[in-house]
Parts: sequence; structure tokens; C-alpha cells
Amino acid sequence: MSTQTRRVVVTGMGAVTAAGQTAETLWDAARSGRTGVSEFHLERYPRQRITKAAHIPDFDPADHLSAQEIKTTDRFAQFALVAAKQALEQAGMDTDAPLGARTGAIIGSGIGGSWTNDDGHYGFYVTKTRPDLMTIAKVMPNAAASQVSMRFGVRGPSLAVSSACASGTQAIGYGLQLIRSGMIDRCLVGGSEALLTPATFRAWEILRVMAPEACRPFSDKRNGMVLGEGAAVLMIEDLEHALARGATPIAEIAGYGTTSDAGDLLRPTVDGPEASMRNAIEDAGLSPTDIGYVNAHGTGTILNDISETQALRNVFGDRLDELPVSSTKPIHGHALGAAGAIELVITIRALTEQVAPPTINWVAPDPKCRLDPVANEARPAPITAALSNSFAFGGINATLAVRTLS
Repeated sequence: MSTQTRRVVVTGMGAVTAAGQTAETLWDAARSGRTGVSEFHLERYPRQRITKAAHIPDFDPADHLSAQEIKTTDRFAQFALVAAKQALEQAGMDTDAPLGARTGAIIGSGIGGSWTNDDGHYGFYVTKTRPDLMTIAKVMPNAAASQVSMRFGVRGPSLAVSSACASGTQAIGYGLQLIRSGMIDRCLVGGSEALLTPATFRAWEILRVMAPEACRPFSDKRNGMVLGEGAAVLMIEDLEHALARGATPIAEIAGYGTTSDAGDLLRPTVDGPEASMRNAIEDAGLSPTDIGYVNAHGTGTILNDISETQALRNVFGDRLDELPVSSTKPIHGHALGAAGAIELVITIRALTEQVAPPTINWVAPDPKCRLDPVANEARPAPITAALSNSFAFGGINATLAVRTLS
């Protein structure tokens, strides 16, 4: 049975990614298969082995933020502030009017202020320079949520979710639950990450999970993921509250599921992701036959894609052969704590446009990934409900179900 007591809708979306610095340009890239992955070189890391990433070289915080905001924020919080403003603008809200006590701000991040940390450690150990006075305030994983709260006058619950690659999805799920409970009427939710620092990038290289050339989810010859950075923030509201203020709902966030594998720190299971999807579908009051599209976690690593495919097969059965399932990570990169929020923006646009975006770079079937990957080109599809998956290191699984308004 669904626990839903209030219907929760999306009224605005914002995004800052390598594939586009608005939600609209992100969707255009995802639909057209235009990648934001490009050559990437770190000056302080001359022995860099992997040279591809979905980085945002043309983001200038001075174009968006005040001098004081720039001084007191890490790059990941800057992304969140810009995306949040975009979401409020699409929602038809005055970005200079305080949002008040009936509004929350929940922004997920897997790492927090990576650049401030990296610069500080380099200064301490190498150049012997004085630390940034605001270091502690800038590196906190909750810094993005707190900055959003201060900038837009959010006086309700303000917090960060930090659960690796599931952070953004869980942040949205918890915002959904807070609105359903009646604690608040609306919430800015999403995720933000700026992890492409020398030390962090080297740590990912050592894991040997990054693709040297291209990310190919669910494809034969896939050999890893591609890192990305960015943010996505959504304004979600109680439906009656949104209609009363004259807002135009975009889609309904209908269900949320989250589980833990309680197994290996890095190796995914099948049971955990399967239960996460089933819980989201049940929470939405739907059945698997109602789902018309799945935006998969789909990292492009060998084990993740196999386990996610089997979990999908367990949920959807033989219908998986015809159900559009795509991974958009080759477009915007794997932005860890921001990935789920970025992918939900794409999933909602797929729903509203009735188009399944492609899994680009796909070359041939893998017998262990028997599904319909929407290979390389977008496809029109009748979608009244969709899922977005996020499965994280630490065995954390999270799924959101969205549907058209009826």
C-alpha cells in the first residue's frame, strides 16, 4: 500500500552540467546524444593517466554570484546556488523574496568542498601558504544546502544527504517525505558535486573503474565510467499548494524506494537494487507494467551493469526486452552525489516529451545485459510513468518514480 497522503509535484528545475548549464540545455544534449565529455588535464597532476571527464570549463561564478558569495563558497555550492535559482525562476517564484518556514532545502553531495580541501592541502604540504579563512565552512557537505537556505530565505528544514552516488536521489526522496508528512509545503531538493581535483581524480584512477576513451553502459566492450561534475536542483511542492499560487506542475514525484545491500563496500548486489525499484513502484501506487521508461544507474563498469540488468529483469520480467532503459552518464558524466538529481531532470523531460533518450557509445550487445538500451539514438515512447535509479558505493540503493499528472 502507498504511504502517500499529499501529492507532490515538480514546478521548477535547474541544472549546471558539462552537457549544458540549464535544465533545458541538459535535456537537449541528452535527447540528441551530444556528450559533455571532453579532454581534461589537471595542472597539479602531471602523471594523469585518464584524460577524459565531463568537466565545466566555462563556468564563471562571477556571472551568477556576488563577490561575497564567491568568497564563502566552494565550487560545488556555487553550482547548487545557480541551479536553485533556475528552479525557482521556472517555478514562477521571486528569487529575492524569502521562502519562509514552510520551505525546506535538501541538497545531497557525496564529497562536499573538494576543491577547497585540495587547495588547502596543497598549500599546507607543498607551498606552505596560509589556509583560506573560510575553509571549514566551505568544505562541509551541508555547505550547499546552507548556502541555498541563506540565499533564498529557506527557514524550514535545511540539510545535506551524503550517501555517495545515491545522495541526490535520496535528498529528493526525503524532501518528498517531508512534504507528504505535512511538515513543509515545498522544498528545494537535488545534488551538487565538484570532485575533479588532482587528489580525488588520482584516487579514482587507482580504483581502475574509469574508461580511458568512452563510457559504454550495457554495451559489449565497455570498460568503465567517466567522472563528471555539476548540480541539479528541483522545486517540489504539495500539489494543492502549487495550484493555489498559480504554478504549473511539470510532473508528479509519485514514489520513492531506498534499500541497503548490507554486503560488500564496492561490489553491488541484485537484491538491493531490485527491492529499491519495487519499493518505489509500490510507494507510487503503480505496478511494473505502468513503467514506460527507466533511467538506469548504468555506470558502464562491468559488474554494475550486469547486476542492474538482472535486478531490472527480476522486476520487469520478459517485458524488459521491450522497455526502454537508458543510461545518460556518457552525456553528463558520473557526478556522484549530483548524478541522481541530474538524471531525474532528464527522466522528467523524457516523461513530458514522450521521448526515451539514448545510451550513446553503445557498440554491440552484451549477453549478460539483455535489455533495450535505446542504443545511440533517442526514440519516441509512450511514457506515463518512469523510474530513475541511483546505486552507490556502500551498498546504498535509491529509486524515484515519476508520472504525468492525471
